[in-house]
Amino acid sequence: VQLVESGGGSVQAGGSLRLSCAVSGITFSINVMGWFRQAPGKARELVAQITNSGGRISYADSVKGRFTISTSNAESTIDLVMNSLKPEDTAVYYCNAQTFFVTYWGQGTQVTVSS
Repeated sequence: VQLVESGGGSVQAGGSLRLSCAVSGITFSINVMGWFRQAPGKARELVAQITNSGGRISYADSVKGRFTISTSNAESTIDLVMNSLKPEDTAVYYCNAQTFFVTYWGQGTQVTVSS
């Protein structure tokens, strides 16, 4: 499984960005997909994730109501729409895909929110 993120950048507080992750490879084995982020000096944290069976979605409390995760019909992309961005959302954002045995990561994309 290969994951390639795009869509990061710099934006002012209150702005919006859309991140996209192209998923390729043996995707039928994936059961959970999502986005994590890591700010400087902090641990990597879950932002949002969606299960392939049933489409159950969960969000970190800090992004609820502002971020929306979705997948394409063919589940070849994982998108994250981020609205009302805050400076504390500044981080490297990583796409993530999990099977029962392996966790895959993208290379990360920088999101910078200025006040």
